Amino acid sequence: MSRAPFLGQLRLLGIAAMLAASYTADASDHLDTPTVIADPAADIGDLFAWTSSDGRRLNLVMTIVAHRFSDRLQYVFHIDSGRKLGKTTASTSIVCLFDAANQVECWAGDADYARGDASKPLGLEGQNRRFRVFAGLRDDPFFNNVKGTRSAMGKVAGALQSGIDVDVADCPSLDKATSRELFDLWRHTDGGPPKNTLAGWKAASLVISIDLDVVNAGGDLLAVWANVYKP
Repeated sequence: MSRAPFLGQLRLLGIAAMLAASYTADASDHLDTPTVIADPAADIGDLFAWTSSDGRRLNLVMTIVAHRFSDRLQYVFHIDSGRKLGKTTASTSIVCLFDAANQVECWAGDADYARGDASKPLGLEGQNRRFRVFAGLRDDPFFNNVKGTRSAMGKVAGALQSGIDVDVADCPSLDKATSRELFDLWRHTDGGPPKNTLAGWKAASLVISIDLDVVNAGGDLLAVWANVYKP
Protein backbone atom coordinates (compact mmCIF):
# COMPACT_ATOMS: atom_id res chain seq x y z
CA MET A 1 0.00 0.00 0.00
CA SER A 2 1.30 3.43 -0.87
CA ARG A 3 0.77 6.19 1.64
CA ALA A 4 1.18 9.98 1.44
CA PRO A 5 -0.81 11.51 4.31
CA PHE A 6 -2.37 14.97 4.42
CA LEU A 7 -0.31 16.83 7.02
CA GLY A 8 -0.10 20.42 8.26
CA GLN A 9 -1.26 23.15 5.91
CA LEU A 10 0.23 21.49 2.87
CA ARG A 11 -2.08 18.93 1.26
CA LEU A 12 -0.32 15.97 -0.27
CA LEU A 13 -1.59 13.36 -2.69
CA GLY A 14 0.63 10.28 -2.95
CA ILE A 15 0.73 7.82 -5.79
CA ALA A 16 3.48 5.22 -6.24
CA ALA A 17 3.97 3.62 -9.61
CA MET A 18 6.45 1.29 -11.24
CA LEU A 19 7.45 1.70 -14.88
CA ALA A 20 9.65 -0.90 -16.56
CA ALA A 21 10.11 -1.06 -20.35
CA SER A 22 6.63 -0.62 -21.84
CA TYR A 23 4.84 -1.95 -18.75
CA THR A 24 3.16 0.36 -16.23
CA ALA A 25 1.29 -0.35 -13.00
CA ASP A 26 -0.62 2.10 -10.83
CA ALA A 27 0.30 2.07 -7.11
CA SER A 28 2.92 -0.15 -5.49
CA ASP A 29 2.90 -3.84 -6.16
CA HIS A 30 5.06 -5.79 -3.68
CA LEU A 31 6.14 -8.62 -6.00
CA ASP A 32 2.74 -8.88 -7.65
CA THR A 33 3.94 -9.08 -11.26
CA PRO A 34 6.50 -11.19 -13.15
CA THR A 35 8.38 -7.99 -14.04
CA VAL A 36 9.20 -7.01 -10.46
CA ILE A 37 9.59 -10.60 -9.25
CA ALA A 38 12.39 -10.86 -11.80
CA ASP A 39 13.89 -7.60 -10.48
CA PRO A 40 12.74 -6.61 -6.94
CA ALA A 41 14.98 -3.53 -7.17
CA ALA A 42 12.33 -2.13 -9.55
CA ASP A 43 9.50 -2.72 -7.06
CA ILE A 44 8.31 0.28 -5.04
CA GLY A 45 7.13 -0.85 -1.62
CA ASP A 46 5.79 2.42 -0.19
CA LEU A 47 5.80 6.15 -0.82
CA PHE A 48 5.62 8.65 2.03
CA ALA A 49 5.47 12.46 1.89
CA TRP A 50 5.09 15.07 4.63
CA THR A 51 6.17 18.59 5.46
CA SER A 52 8.65 19.39 8.21
CA SER A 53 7.31 20.83 11.47
CA ASP A 54 8.59 24.30 10.56
CA GLY A 55 6.81 24.16 7.17
CA ARG A 56 9.99 24.84 5.23
CA ARG A 57 10.86 21.45 3.77
CA LEU A 58 9.17 18.54 2.03
CA ASN A 59 10.27 15.09 3.21
CA LEU A 60 9.98 12.15 0.82
CA VAL A 61 10.56 8.44 1.29
CA MET A 62 10.51 5.69 -1.34
CA THR A 63 11.07 2.12 -0.14
CA ILE A 64 12.15 -0.63 -2.51
CA VAL A 65 11.39 -4.32 -1.92
CA ALA A 66 14.98 -5.32 -2.74
CA HIS A 67 17.80 -4.95 -0.22
CA ARG A 68 19.79 -2.63 -2.47
CA PHE A 69 19.27 -0.22 -5.33
CA SER A 70 20.05 -1.22 -8.90
CA ASP A 71 22.71 0.45 -11.05
CA ARG A 72 20.47 -0.25 -14.08
CA LEU A 73 17.44 1.76 -12.95
CA GLN A 74 16.43 5.36 -12.31
CA TYR A 75 14.55 6.19 -9.09
CA VAL A 76 12.44 9.33 -9.47
CA PHE A 77 10.22 11.44 -7.21
CA HIS A 78 7.76 13.68 -9.07
CA ILE A 79 6.26 16.72 -7.33
CA ASP A 80 3.51 18.56 -9.19
CA SER A 81 2.27 21.83 -7.70
CA GLY A 82 -0.79 24.00 -8.17
CA ARG A 83 -3.43 26.10 -6.44
CA LYS A 84 -6.45 23.90 -7.19
CA LEU A 85 -6.96 20.17 -6.75
CA GLY A 86 -6.35 18.42 -10.07
CA LYS A 87 -4.95 21.55 -11.73
CA THR A 88 -1.22 21.56 -11.17
CA THR A 89 0.80 24.02 -13.22
CA ALA A 90 4.43 23.19 -12.37
CA SER A 91 6.43 20.01 -11.92
CA THR A 92 9.77 19.14 -10.33
CA SER A 93 11.51 15.78 -10.63
CA ILE A 94 14.18 14.46 -8.27
CA VAL A 95 16.15 11.82 -10.15
CA CYS A 96 18.55 9.43 -8.42
CA LEU A 97 20.98 6.95 -9.98
CA PHE A 98 23.23 4.41 -8.28
CA ASP A 99 26.51 2.85 -9.35
CA ALA A 100 27.67 -0.70 -8.67
CA ALA A 101 29.04 0.36 -5.26
CA ASN A 102 25.64 1.92 -4.41
CA GLN A 103 27.04 5.46 -4.50
CA VAL A 104 24.19 7.80 -5.35
CA GLU A 105 23.86 10.68 -7.82
CA CYS A 106 20.74 12.87 -7.51
CA TRP A 107 19.39 15.93 -9.33
CA ALA A 108 16.62 18.15 -7.93
CA GLY A 109 15.55 19.77 -11.17
CA ASP A 110 18.04 22.54 -11.89
CA ALA A 111 18.16 23.63 -8.25
CA ASP A 112 20.70 21.25 -6.77
CA TYR A 113 22.87 18.18 -7.31
CA ALA A 114 24.50 15.63 -5.01
CA ARG A 115 26.89 12.73 -5.61
CA GLY A 116 28.59 10.33 -3.21
CA ASP A 117 27.90 8.07 -0.23
CA ALA A 118 24.42 8.74 1.16
CA SER A 119 24.31 5.77 3.55
CA LYS A 120 25.41 7.66 6.69
CA PRO A 121 22.62 8.61 9.15
CA LEU A 122 22.81 12.30 8.20
CA GLY A 123 22.80 11.47 4.48
CA LEU A 124 24.41 13.57 1.77
CA GLU A 125 23.77 17.29 1.24
CA GLY A 126 23.44 18.84 -2.20
CA GLN A 127 26.06 21.24 -3.52
CA ASN A 128 23.67 24.19 -3.13
CA ARG A 129 22.27 22.91 0.19
CA ARG A 130 18.73 22.80 -1.19
CA PHE A 131 18.17 19.12 -0.43
CA ARG A 132 19.62 16.20 1.51
CA VAL A 133 19.47 12.54 0.48
CA PHE A 134 19.80 9.28 2.43
CA ALA A 135 19.96 5.86 0.76
CA GLY A 136 20.28 2.61 2.69
CA LEU A 137 18.56 -0.24 4.49
CA ARG A 138 15.87 0.51 7.05
CA ASP A 139 13.34 -1.57 8.96
CA ASP A 140 10.04 -1.90 7.11
CA PRO A 141 7.43 -2.94 9.72
CA PHE A 142 4.49 -4.77 8.22
CA PHE A 143 2.16 -5.90 10.99
CA ASN A 144 0.34 -8.63 9.13
CA ASN A 145 -0.25 -12.31 9.91
CA VAL A 146 0.18 -13.26 6.26
CA LYS A 147 -0.25 -17.02 6.70
CA GLY A 148 -3.36 -16.58 8.84
CA THR A 149 -4.81 -14.21 6.27
CA ARG A 150 -4.14 -16.67 3.46
CA SER A 151 -5.75 -19.50 5.44
CA ALA A 152 -8.86 -17.38 5.97
CA MET A 153 -8.96 -16.44 2.28
CA GLY A 154 -8.62 -20.12 1.37
CA LYS A 155 -11.60 -20.92 3.58
CA VAL A 156 -13.74 -18.34 1.81
CA ALA A 157 -12.55 -19.52 -1.61
CA GLY A 158 -13.50 -23.09 -0.72
CA ALA A 159 -16.94 -21.96 0.39
CA LEU A 160 -17.46 -20.10 -2.89
CA GLN A 161 -16.46 -23.17 -4.90
CA SER A 162 -19.01 -25.19 -2.95
CA GLY A 163 -21.76 -22.93 -4.25
CA ILE A 164 -22.34 -20.66 -1.25
CA ASP A 165 -24.85 -17.85 -1.70
CA VAL A 166 -23.64 -14.33 -2.45
CA ASP A 167 -25.45 -11.02 -1.97
CA VAL A 168 -26.13 -8.33 -4.61
CA ALA A 169 -22.56 -7.05 -4.18
CA ASP A 170 -21.16 -10.57 -4.80
CA CYS A 171 -20.03 -10.85 -1.18
CA PRO A 172 -20.27 -14.41 0.26
CA SER A 173 -23.03 -15.06 2.80
CA LEU A 174 -21.28 -17.07 5.51
CA ASP A 175 -23.13 -18.87 8.29
CA LYS A 176 -22.12 -18.33 11.92
CA ALA A 177 -20.06 -21.50 12.16
CA THR A 178 -18.04 -20.65 9.05
CA SER A 179 -17.59 -17.06 10.23
CA ARG A 180 -16.25 -18.25 13.60
CA GLU A 181 -13.82 -20.61 11.86
CA LEU A 182 -12.77 -17.81 9.54
CA PHE A 183 -11.89 -15.46 12.39
CA ASP A 184 -10.10 -18.28 14.21
CA LEU A 185 -7.91 -18.91 11.16
CA TRP A 186 -7.19 -15.19 10.93
CA ARG A 187 -5.96 -15.14 14.53
CA HIS A 188 -3.48 -18.00 14.12
CA THR A 189 -0.44 -19.02 12.09
CA ASP A 190 -0.37 -22.74 11.27
CA GLY A 191 -2.63 -23.37 14.27
CA GLY A 192 -0.36 -21.46 16.67
CA PRO A 193 -0.08 -17.84 17.80
CA PRO A 194 -0.26 -15.22 15.03
CA LYS A 195 3.08 -14.22 13.54
CA ASN A 196 4.30 -11.27 11.50
CA THR A 197 5.72 -13.18 8.56
CA LEU A 198 7.85 -10.18 7.54
CA ALA A 199 9.35 -9.51 10.98
CA GLY A 200 12.92 -8.24 10.62
CA TRP A 201 12.48 -7.39 6.95
CA LYS A 202 14.64 -4.48 5.78
CA ALA A 203 13.94 -2.48 2.63
CA ALA A 204 16.19 -0.24 0.60
CA SER A 205 15.01 3.29 1.45
CA LEU A 206 15.57 6.46 -0.53
CA VAL A 207 14.91 9.55 1.61
CA ILE A 208 14.89 13.15 0.39
CA SER A 209 14.42 16.34 2.41
CA ILE A 210 14.10 19.35 0.11
CA ASP A 211 13.33 23.05 0.47
CA LEU A 212 9.65 23.68 -0.28
CA ASP A 213 10.34 26.63 -2.54
CA VAL A 214 12.15 24.26 -4.91
CA VAL A 215 9.01 22.19 -5.52
CA ASN A 216 6.00 24.48 -5.00
CA ALA A 217 6.37 26.95 -7.87
CA GLY A 218 2.79 26.28 -9.01
CA GLY A 219 1.17 26.61 -5.58
CA ASP A 220 0.93 25.04 -2.14
CA LEU A 221 -1.10 22.01 -3.30
CA LEU A 222 1.38 19.25 -4.10
CA ALA A 223 0.81 15.95 -5.87
CA VAL A 224 3.65 13.57 -5.01
CA TRP A 225 4.26 10.38 -6.96
CA ALA A 226 7.20 8.13 -7.76
CA ASN A 227 8.48 5.94 -10.57
CA VAL A 228 11.22 3.46 -11.21
CA TYR A 229 12.40 3.70 -14.81
CA LYS A 230 14.24 1.06 -16.77
CA PRO A 231 16.08 2.76 -19.67
